[in-house]
Amino acid sequence: MQRSLDLWPIGNCQVSALVDRAGTIVWGCVPRVDGEPVFSALLDTADPQSPTATGFWSITLENCVSLEQHYIRNTPVLVSRHTDANGGTIEVVDFCPRLRRDNRGYRPAAFARVLRPLSGAPRIRVRLRPAAWLASDSRKTFGSHHIHYPLKRTDMRLTTNASASLVDEERLFRVEQPLHFFFGPNEPFLGDIGPTMEHMLTETISEWQLWVRSLAIPLEWQEAVIRAAITLKLCQHEETGAIVAALTTSIPEHDGSQRNWDYRYCWIRDAYYTVQALNRLGALDVLESYLGYLRNIVDASHGGAIQPLYGVLGEKELEERELATVAGYRGQGPVRIGNQAYQQVQHDVYGQIVLSSVHAFFDRRLLRLSGREDFESLEKVGEHAWKLHDVADAGLWELRTRQNVHTYSAAMCWAACDRLSKAATVLGLVNRAAFWSGRAATIRAEIEAKAWKPEANTMSARFEDVHMDASLIQLLDLHFFAPDDPRFLGTLAAVEKGLRRGNYMLRYATEDDFGVPMTAFTVCSFWLIEALYLTGRTEDARQLFEEMLSRRTSAGLLSEDMDFATGELWGNYPQTYSLVGIINCAALLSRPWRTVR
Repeated sequence: MQRSLDLWPIGNCQVSALVDRAGTIVWGCVPRVDGEPVFSALLDTADPQSPTATGFWSITLENCVSLEQHYIRNTPVLVSRHTDANGGTIEVVDFCPRLRRDNRGYRPAAFARVLRPLSGAPRIRVRLRPAAWLASDSRKTFGSHHIHYPLKRTDMRLTTNASASLVDEERLFRVEQPLHFFFGPNEPFLGDIGPTMEHMLTETISEWQLWVRSLAIPLEWQEAVIRAAITLKLCQHEETGAIVAALTTSIPEHDGSQRNWDYRYCWIRDAYYTVQALNRLGALDVLESYLGYLRNIVDASHGGAIQPLYGVLGEKELEERELATVAGYRGQGPVRIGNQAYQQVQHDVYGQIVLSSVHAFFDRRLLRLSGREDFESLEKVGEHAWKLHDVADAGLWELRTRQNVHTYSAAMCWAACDRLSKAATVLGLVNRAAFWSGRAATIRAEIEAKAWKPEANTMSARFEDVHMDASLIQLLDLHFFAPDDPRFLGTLAAVEKGLRRGNYMLRYATEDDFGVPMTAFTVCSFWLIEALYLTGRTEDARQLFEEMLSRRTSAGLLSEDMDFATGELWGNYPQTYSLVGIINCAALLSRPWRTVR
């Protein structure tokens, strides 16, 4: 079958899964988001009806003629309603439990499904087939209400009040009462599964709805913002505070691209944009958890270099390898596990660490305000920003075979020094404030001298020559330029002319390690929308924003890339960068709440 990114995420900030339009779980990893996939059919070309197909969990209704899906309001709890040719109807509720138990958070590495018959005499078939690349040589074992699946790294158990034998043999059977399925670690399920899972479901819904209730959302596009915010939170590994770039690996950036990367790790850059967006909504829990993760990263570096990305537990080595036994999304491999970019030099990370951390010096709502010791630790990060601001790196686009002095990286180093000056001021450290302000002024002068190209009336993305990429738009977001600065207006005009393709933006239009990019980079279109609004082109910005929203999946989400001819989504999904764009643009463009009074 033809795979699609029209997928519905569920999760609990420990594990997550993606459910397709047939109500089948086709992607999910254990024991956490960067673990090995227990469900991997998204990256397989096998027909699910084949007896050898693996990596999925389907619940299918015999003679099904329609299937409708929706989230329970303000949650990542998915409801799929199946109807057969005779009017028989079932409802399947998919979720990952997230609740309070024994006065602490309960987020098991488990996937839960509740099936309810609604009308008629529906007959179903359950196929639970963990991924073949996780299967061990041992055989399944059974209890009266469970099936044990021996896997290579994490043994799993299905506990259910359905017939375990009928489920194991994938036989059709009549549904006459609610059925409950709990697929998690191989350990006894405590309590009566029906009432216990119904309690889990109720409490999970309540947990998410209470979290959403605390958000300060804009008046317009509320559903889009809420869905983006929930999904961004799903991308945080709550145990450590790490925020992954996406929930998947190896979805190609475009047809036949070979640009297949593993995004299930924490990029310092992506996480910065995520916490920036969620801060605008008042989601301080995500910021506080991430700041704890960052402090551990900085401490572990012992004042040394910072990598562009880390594992969700702070792992430094993320060795990249290709899996020859897996076909890949639509058969377009390679499937990669790990990401070589951890070895790259990307100097913008120093700015992103400071920009993420400096909020804690100012926001008195936080449980832990930053003080003198935190500032001194951040100064070590600032020292790297100062030393490396004019040194060549791989840049934010992570080019693998070339290095340049990138304006975006230099501007992030400037921002690190500038924000350290502001933090020193609020702490009353007058001398340190002047010290970092002076360094920021020196970096600014160098950027203005080397990146501004008066003959082209634009900033260049590289110091060495005139080069366009969409990161130049971010000079506005960093407050390096004011919206009415003629140099920024000239740069915006040049970037639009060189990189805009209708309603979409390329990140760059020149050949890289894998050829010329063939799809738009979704977040760059949102960067353009922000710039259009801030430079007074409000109607253009609103029209473009509505166009981007129209390209979302049924779940209200976006991937990393978009075909600018067809609008088809490509790249890993759901992509934090892209969801950040939805939140930021809605906050900028929305009418104020006072207009409804």
